[in-house]
Amino acid sequence: MPLPRTQATFVSPIVESRRWVAGVDFPPERPLLNVSQAAPAEAPPHGLRQALADAALNDVNAHLYGPVLGNDPLRRALARQISGHYQADVRAEQVGITSGCNQAFAAAIAALCGEGDEVIIPVPWYFNHKMWLDMAGVTAVPLHAGDGMLPDLAAAEALITPRTRAIVLVTPNNPCGVEYPAGLVQAFFDLARARGIALIADETYRDFDSREGAPHGLFQLDGWDRTLIHLYSFSKAYRLTGHRVGAVAASPDRMFEMEKFLDTVTICPSQLGQAGALWGIENLQGWLAGERQEILDRRAAIEDGFPVLAGKGWKLLGCGAYFAYAEHPFDLPSEEIAKRLVAEASVLMLPGSMFMPADDPAGARQFRIAFANVDRTGIRTLFDRLAAFNP
Repeated sequence: MPLPRTQATFVSPIVESRRWVAGVDFPPERPLLNVSQAAPAEAPPHGLRQALADAALNDVNAHLYGPVLGNDPLRRALARQISGHYQADVRAEQVGITSGCNQAFAAAIAALCGEGDEVIIPVPWYFNHKMWLDMAGVTAVPLHAGDGMLPDLAAAEALITPRTRAIVLVTPNNPCGVEYPAGLVQAFFDLARARGIALIADETYRDFDSREGAPHGLFQLDGWDRTLIHLYSFSKAYRLTGHRVGAVAASPDRMFEMEKFLDTVTICPSQLGQAGALWGIENLQGWLAGERQEILDRRAAIEDGFPVLAGKGWKLLGCGAYFAYAEHPFDLPSEEIAKRLVAEASVLMLPGSMFMPADDPAGARQFRIAFANVDRTGIRTLFDRLAAFNP
């Protein structure tokens, strides 16, 4: 008898790692440094919180069902923002609002795939992508990263079969942090279009890309929406993680199919979350630019400070957006080291094995460092603790 779909996949690494620290008493002189999750820990700016409060108190519609694909003012505003960011012409009917970016991915897969179909995903992978494919009955086909933790185009082409429905790219990447060059993204788009499959580009962290201007030119191409499905998150941009507001851009035909999925799962995205996202788009672009600079400064702190670890045999494999990805020098597997780091160094970070197929030995050598909530001082402390660690 087949297993229930939830038993076909693994436990979320975030959930699993929280168990490692549950009940642990950390010394006052060595408090826990949590670099396991890429989520802002602070509240949104006061103005956005005020907009949420005003909507909750004064807008009756904030408490009612809304359109399945999101409220028209937010869809129009996001279409304008995407158009400006990518120097393109994206229409509101090509944009949908979802209950977080994870749901945008799930809706895209539901619209593309049938039982036993295949989706090519880069490895190291974003674990929730793999988990959803497992639970959807879709085969995740690993595309292992090559030089610079970038996906290899020829390797991807070799993996395409008659059951392939999409290739997934995540840029800036989670978990590796690397920013995919525009030419590489274009080449993957060309491959997907030539083979009649979709290119799903998860750009959750696009607001923290170090490059100025459009990171790629896909939205400028005629008929982009017949191949590209673009995913986005308001959570990282405006600290709205708890309100679950994400987005998807695709063709109206694909949006029609995704609407069936969304209507069945959540009926509509959060009204209050949408109010916050709209206010953020209209009022927080200057503030967001400052947030981006802070993240870029933390990225620089990672790169500037890494020689402390390099001297101990660590290697920096990738860095950008909210993440650094590193290789450790020890004989023990990364998951065992991760648990010991909690007890012996008061550090919580995720082992590479949580981003890899179980039979991939590279995962035992690697770690993801999420630096969304550690400043330069915290990064220095982290590196000092890791440099002193000797299992």
